[in-house]
Amino acid sequence: MPRSTGNIRLKAARVAAGFNSQQDLADALTESAKRLGIRGLSVGVRQVRRWESDSPPWPQPDCQRVLTHLLGQNMESLGFTAPWGSTRPQPGNARRPFVASGAAALGLAVTHGRAVAAPQPHTAGADFEVVTRSHRRLYWSVAPSTLHPAVVAHTALGCALLPETTDSTRRTVAAALAESYLLAGRIEFFDLREPSTANETLLMALQAAAEADDQLLGSAIIAHMAFVPGWAGDRDGASERMTAARTYARRAPASAEFLAWLDAVEAECETRCGNPRTALHLIGHAEDVLKAGDENPSPAWMDWFSPARLAAFKGNTQLIAGHLPQARETLLVALDAMTPTEDKQRSVIFGDLAAVEAAAGEPQRACSYAVQALDQLALTWYATGMDRIREVRRMLAPHQHERCVRDLDDRLYDWRTTVSALNR
Repeated sequence: MPRSTGNIRLKAARVAAGFNSQQDLADALTESAKRLGIRGLSVGVRQVRRWESDSPPWPQPDCQRVLTHLLGQNMESLGFTAPWGSTRPQPGNARRPFVASGAAALGLAVTHGRAVAAPQPHTAGADFEVVTRSHRRLYWSVAPSTLHPAVVAHTALGCALLPETTDSTRRTVAAALAESYLLAGRIEFFDLREPSTANETLLMALQAAAEADDQLLGSAIIAHMAFVPGWAGDRDGASERMTAARTYARRAPASAEFLAWLDAVEAECETRCGNPRTALHLIGHAEDVLKAGDENPSPAWMDWFSPARLAAFKGNTQLIAGHLPQARETLLVALDAMTPTEDKQRSVIFGDLAAVEAAAGEPQRACSYAVQALDQLALTWYATGMDRIREVRRMLAPHQHERCVRDLDDRLYDWRTTVSALNR
């Protein structure tokens, strides 16, 4: 097998410009950004390393500007491939529509022996956006494994439409495409339990958000990307992404709800990394932000957060911190506050309540809540909810010969639940 050489074009341009190390180039790019008046852009050696890899990600617009200014070459000459134009799947991941054509990034959809595609009418953006919005609503009721292929197919359509649109229509398509990729990434991470795949999808979402120049959507996408290292216990990786997410949010009119959600995301990452005290401080700050409020409305696509869900975050963190009475009270309040559109989250809350009772030495109450979680999962599947139940069952191991635990096992491993879990 031939040895990987990485992006030799960028490496050659770097060395030719007098930057002998990746760190030298990173430092120079950061300084160049300041001279060009690009505020808040800081390039690290880790980013340069990714650009010089075998599959360099398409840089954000500000980075493109600095790279081409400093090295004196265009992006294609530096070894980058623009992310728009072809729906040809990436090898080894046939179901994901990756896009790859530098000319198409500028709207030049040229194919061998064929004419340039006719431009789409101005209605194309709104029409594409309607389907994106419908998929977003369907997520709360349709089985994830059923919805996911439709969402992915919709992103393929968006990639095909983008080079055939201009101006406001192009921005509308790009924003809706970013939302669709974000939804696909959410399904892959939270429902299908495919963090690596989700990270790749969310990167595509971020590239589409950059095309739309939607800072708030970019912030939401990066915050979702923080879950990947956060749930793996990589605090530094999660923290770096949260810093980026907050930076993007500062550039947009972010609502109090959105800012509180960023606190909640970081709190969950801190909890997963073994820092529940820090997480509780972040949740307290989020509660204060929500209470203060502001005049900025939340975007329509932000349908995954509410005060009730913040309370659910808090209850889970209190549980992990060992504050059982407080966790029980918080989770019951969250459960009462849930609306019918938040049913997927109910299984998680029931699971956490079961964990509280299991930790308190109350196996019967724990099993009762676990069964209620299973009832909810039968209606609205959520992998995170099933994870909670399995963790409760492990906690109940000392009581496994009690009748309530045996009854829970009968329900947990009956035909319907087992087939449903494996099928999703």
